[in-house]
Amino acid sequence: MSFLRERMGKMVAIGIGVALFAFVGEEAIRQGSSFFKGDSNTIGEVAGEKIPYADFSDKLKQNTDQLKQQSGQANLTAQFTNYVQENTWNQEVSEKILNKEIDKLGLVVGGDEAQSMVSGNNPNPHIIQAFTNPQTGQFDRTSLNGFLTNLKTAKPGDPQAARWNAFVTQIIEAKTGEKYMSLVSNGLYVNALDTKDDYESKNKLVNFKYVALDYASIPDNKVTLTNDDYQSYYDEHKSEFNNKQELRNIDYVSFNAAPSKEDSAVIKDQVAKLLPAFKSSTNDSTYVQVNAETKAPLLYKKKGQLGDPKLDTVMFGAQKGFVYGPYFSGGSYKLAKLVDSRVGPDSVKARHILIDDKTIGLTKALAKADSIKKLIEGGKPFADLAKTYSIDTKSGEKGGDLGTFGRGAMIPAFEDAAFNGKKGDLKIVTSQYGVHILQIEDQKGSSQVVKVAIVDKAVVASAKTQNQAYNNARTFLASLTKENFDAEVKKAGLIKRSAADVNALAYSLPGLEDAREVVKWAFKADKGDFGDQVYVVGNQDVIPVLTAIKPKGTLPLDAVKKQIEGTVRNHVKAKQLADKLQAAANGASSIDQVAQKSGSKVVPVQNVVFANPVIPGISIEYKVVGTIFGSQPNKISKPIEGQHGVYVFVVDNFIKPAPLANAVREKEQIGQALLQRSQGQLFDALKDKANVKDYRSKFL
Repeated sequence: MSFLRERMGKMVAIGIGVALFAFVGEEAIRQGSSFFKGDSNTIGEVAGEKIPYADFSDKLKQNTDQLKQQSGQANLTAQFTNYVQENTWNQEVSEKILNKEIDKLGLVVGGDEAQSMVSGNNPNPHIIQAFTNPQTGQFDRTSLNGFLTNLKTAKPGDPQAARWNAFVTQIIEAKTGEKYMSLVSNGLYVNALDTKDDYESKNKLVNFKYVALDYASIPDNKVTLTNDDYQSYYDEHKSEFNNKQELRNIDYVSFNAAPSKEDSAVIKDQVAKLLPAFKSSTNDSTYVQVNAETKAPLLYKKKGQLGDPKLDTVMFGAQKGFVYGPYFSGGSYKLAKLVDSRVGPDSVKARHILIDDKTIGLTKALAKADSIKKLIEGGKPFADLAKTYSIDTKSGEKGGDLGTFGRGAMIPAFEDAAFNGKKGDLKIVTSQYGVHILQIEDQKGSSQVVKVAIVDKAVVASAKTQNQAYNNARTFLASLTKENFDAEVKKAGLIKRSAADVNALAYSLPGLEDAREVVKWAFKADKGDFGDQVYVVGNQDVIPVLTAIKPKGTLPLDAVKKQIEGTVRNHVKAKQLADKLQAAANGASSIDQVAQKSGSKVVPVQNVVFANPVIPGISIEYKVVGTIFGSQPNKISKPIEGQHGVYVFVVDNFIKPAPLANAVREKEQIGQALLQRSQGQLFDALKDKANVKDYRSKFL
């Protein structure tokens, strides 16, 4: 829409997340034994090519700044920080992997093709998105051409030109990646047999009867597990215990340092003491700037824009000067004063000419704006002057047109002037972007708006509360040895929490939002170590202990023994139950006899399909249903070990589906699913081949 709402940086943001290679999969964090490898300037390696930390850091800063701009947050939460770090790493790895493959094949985007993507008859979708008129929803080619013309006359080092070049480069790289994927996807083929098998797996029905003995029928305390039981199961399923990255298990206790009731009461009293002066204040804007922790500008707002339903309830029916509070909202105690109430427009149509005050200074910019204003008042066309003088080239090419916008869409100074003026007004407004010559072309709608001044003070823990929690944590820490953590937790009446399979780049633990320092400690500690200090995480003082180290590669039996205990127990039970069912099946001529001899019952099942292996009332049973579809009718099966118990069944009959009516459509659907899977699988295969090494945990 305008320079104020659609800065050039947003165009780069479009490219960062979207215009990179279309099939970037989720990057597995590769930490493991490589933690102490690599030099001090290398954050990772891809196919032997080092990723310098400085390069990664620059990209991370760029992506972080863009995310801050998009989210409107000055400081990112731990989750957002982790998110942008992962995305940046994924981009770096995918670019290097794919570029190597693309270079081998000699794939390029030629000059004519690149120009066509930007300004040809069918521009790239991201170009179209960036230059779509928000009023009409249509691609604005005039705006694009004007922008490109202005770029040709840009001075060397112009930041806007640099951002545009980066944006176009990303689009070209994405196009090259699409070409590579096309080579792969064009090689995928679904034949007639694939189509037939898929159709039958979804439509062929089976009716059968079964007898089952549940694992729960044998009490756990009646089963004694031996080392051979564990070893046998482990050996059969060893491939399931391949650890792609080094992991840690951490137990910890925390001491609450959150604000107490007394702390809250003190803050409330401090805010209440401001009430008389706030009521009598004649300059509420200055009072807010001096006394509020959140120094928000005072703007007229409609109902629903005040940020708190309480204020909507009281302010839109109050008299000017009314003060509400102290009230608690968003972690703070607040006072709210009704500065003014009026009926104002819902939206404004306006145009502007923006004068740069950074290079010539504010005084000269104001003088220049005043001269241009006089030219407009003297009859010079606003649109012509906007094209000539406005540094907001995007709106300038449209005669300074900003379109129609509602409250909250513009920066405060600009919005205040636009909504508080009247149709036809020509104003000079100063903002952080420069000096604006604003013309109000139209105002639409009419609603009550209020200007509310808010003074707030966050409720935080007092030094007394923080010290008490910290001292309690220190006392607990002093009582610990490598053997007594659990005993001391119980003695102190604390709650122990556990975090299993923590990776080296984790930011949070259960109940702890930003526990990065605890994780860093864990990857330097040995099993059984406890923290040598109190870790302050938010409003919690934390004492951790490292309970397990799971190295990269195939985990040993000891590392997974607890994890597989329940499954091994069911495996042992299955042998007992299978023997019982086999004895019942020996000599039996019907499934009813098997049920009678085993003390169970026959359960009939209708219309089960192979593609959805669910036994009604039980849940998914892959092995059982798969065996059923490979069996002959009217033949009592051998005992089959399932997820929930051991089964013996007899197939009544199979119901074949009607002949496939539209094989072409079926083939297309299978092909589309294959294509979607292939993108992620291809990238995983390339990653394995590239031997990606990740040293990020040394730096982040």
